[in-house]
Amino acid sequence: MVRCSCVFFRKYGNFIDNLRLFTRGGSGGMGYPRLGGEGGKGGDVWVVAHNKMTLKQLKDKYPKKRFVAGEGANSRVSALKGSKGKDCEIPVPIGISVTDENGKIIGELHKEKDRILVAEGGLGGKLLTNFLPLKGQKRVIHLDLKLIADIGLVGFPNAGKSSLLSQISHAKPAIADYAFTTLKPELGKIMYNDFKQISVADLPGLIEGAHMNKGMGHKFLKHIERTKQLLFVVDISGFQLSSQTQYRTAFETIILLTKELELYNEEVQTKPALLAVNKMDLPDAQDKFHVLMNQLQNPKDFLHLFGKKMIPERIMEFQHIIPISAITGEGIDELKNCIRKSLDEHANRENDAYHKKQLLNLQISNAISYSEPPSKNALTNSKMDRI
Repeated sequence: MVRCSCVFFRKYGNFIDNLRLFTRGGSGGMGYPRLGGEGGKGGDVWVVAHNKMTLKQLKDKYPKKRFVAGEGANSRVSALKGSKGKDCEIPVPIGISVTDENGKIIGELHKEKDRILVAEGGLGGKLLTNFLPLKGQKRVIHLDLKLIADIGLVGFPNAGKSSLLSQISHAKPAIADYAFTTLKPELGKIMYNDFKQISVADLPGLIEGAHMNKGMGHKFLKHIERTKQLLFVVDISGFQLSSQTQYRTAFETIILLTKELELYNEEVQTKPALLAVNKMDLPDAQDKFHVLMNQLQNPKDFLHLFGKKMIPERIMEFQHIIPISAITGEGIDELKNCIRKSLDEHANRENDAYHKKQLLNLQISNAISYSEPPSKNALTNSKMDRI
């Protein structure tokens, strides 16, 4: 068994995951008609990723949310080629997707120092423009943050995700006996004895219809797009959002969660997944767990319980199913080990696939070089050898 200790990773206070900004490239500099001098190009506006940045910090530092680059220098006798205007850089957190006003993606920032050009500076005055400068590009952009984590917790409200996160890390999310205690993302980190670190994101709970933006809807779903794997957390006793909604068993909860992921984005549903069956400290939990395991081993035998629109195209297959109690700590060590094992196995498979692809490319490259017809010089040399 792998021993590990757990430490707090990051907590987002007053969490902001989207922001609208005005950007404008700098105007170009004036040309010098008499001597044919060219004005400098206006500065560009860039969005640049930084590890320790948040959208809240960006909003607080730049409350007007306007970013304008510098103007290009005018051409003059002492400097016929005007210098370029100063670029403007917008510092943003890693995981940002940049879109324009029409929702078209301009680019994404996945790692430190990634950068995207969002507003280009205008050209300086030159012969082609009658030595008159051009204005810089104006653009309203939207910054959309999608958290990056190794594991994303998926579950209906009150399934115990927040309690679980507090067990496997020192994060202190809100915990209470009512729905939607998690209103903003929480990130915890498991630290193992060999210094391996695994980040776990607890995100606002899904409800039926989340793919249509009901409940926390897209505010939750978009954040699991960049998690490597999913950890489903379900209450062994089932779930009922309110007295006006239908009660769902643990098995029904898993099927409905799977369907919500599929309806939002099919690629999300294909991520490797684990299942934590929570609240095993409750009475009759063991009996209910045996029933659930039978249902998961033969899911097609129980799909008649659902309407056709509720059945996912692909039934989720879990790499590990672990009964736990986030209250008593039962099964938590095993869960941590399974998380580590699952991520390591997936990383090894990815490495193997990468090396096989590289080897195949090398073989194809060699085959092509061997099949190329000999050059004329080679044929001439061959004839000379025979004389």
